[in-house]
Amino acid sequence: MSEKSYPDTELQGLSRLLTEATLSVTDIVEAMHHRMVHPPFMPSTPIQKLITGIAGTAYQGVRGSTRIIGKGLDIVLGRLAPIIGDIKPSPEKEAIQSALNGVLGDYLEAQGNPLAVKMAFRQSVETANGRILLMVHGSCLNDQTWTRGGHNHGLRLATELDKTPVFLRYNSGRHISTNGQELSNLLEELLADWPHPVEELMVLAHSMGGLVMRSALYYAQQQKKDWPGYLRKIVFLGTPHHGAPLERLGNYLHTVLATVPYTKPLSRLARWRSAGVTDLRYGNLLEKDWQGRDRFKWMGDQRQIVPLPEDVICYSIAAVTDSLKNKMPVGRPGDGLVEVESALGKHKEAAKNLSFEEENTWIAQQHSHLDLLSSSRVFTKIKDWLV
Repeated sequence: MSEKSYPDTELQGLSRLLTEATLSVTDIVEAMHHRMVHPPFMPSTPIQKLITGIAGTAYQGVRGSTRIIGKGLDIVLGRLAPIIGDIKPSPEKEAIQSALNGVLGDYLEAQGNPLAVKMAFRQSVETANGRILLMVHGSCLNDQTWTRGGHNHGLRLATELDKTPVFLRYNSGRHISTNGQELSNLLEELLADWPHPVEELMVLAHSMGGLVMRSALYYAQQQKKDWPGYLRKIVFLGTPHHGAPLERLGNYLHTVLATVPYTKPLSRLARWRSAGVTDLRYGNLLEKDWQGRDRFKWMGDQRQIVPLPEDVICYSIAAVTDSLKNKMPVGRPGDGLVEVESALGKHKEAAKNLSFEEENTWIAQQHSHLDLLSSSRVFTKIKDWLV
């Protein structure tokens, strides 16, 4: 009789990830060791070659034992799954998993790792009506992080404006265009199966979530789907419409590390950045923005221009960590992660300017990027717009 098989568990996924990380670090250490023993532009002596050969054998031993231990642990965890179960669900566990997906989500998905987050909606159909409020979270977050400091924009708006909140959960490490296309397909199914006649769809999107929403709308219009016909308003909270400076800095750092011979091995660490993270460099929305290109290579903004939808009222909120003092902050991360101009869709090139109506934009002073999720002032502004 064959042994009963069980689905891969998250414990196995964590074990595999640790094994792969150990192997990658070993490669980096060996490469750095080789570079120090064999300086660039200098001939190698027999002693240097001997040292490298002995070290290479040692590193191969580390790799071999790591693979053996990893495979054995994977088998043991798989057999113990019916007994010990999996990692118990908790907000803390989901927060860690979401952060991990933000950094490595595309890799986890490609490897079939159970830690990869699957896109899904969470909603209460029992209290549903035809007025849907879709909540789309940002990078490294999840649907539960909308609750912060005991406040949840979506739940409170649902109560005060009589709407049905629907929370999206997705793997923010995948390409924005990949998530956008899947979200478009899921929205088509959701509205088709909605238990009441759909009257309207409104969206509140934070950070990367705004880019995912714009991507979904683009592909839905290209494929002539029905759900955009119900979309009335979108509110963007700290969305990096033109990219985020931290990813551009990361790209620059990767380029510098790869250029200097002694630090070139360390540039491999920078290549662990997920597709979702590298899409944030300039705010890529479409497959055309990244297909056929090395996403780690230093290059300028080459994305296709995607304007705001004509038949949807769009609002945007930016944040600054200090007081404006009657001045618009220029060229700096207003909320610590996203520049004010990027959050408001403004660009020095007229063709890339998203042209939000002035009365549909607002700057939250003395707010961080995450403060946008729990601020009472931000909530009041959103409510005023959605009434």
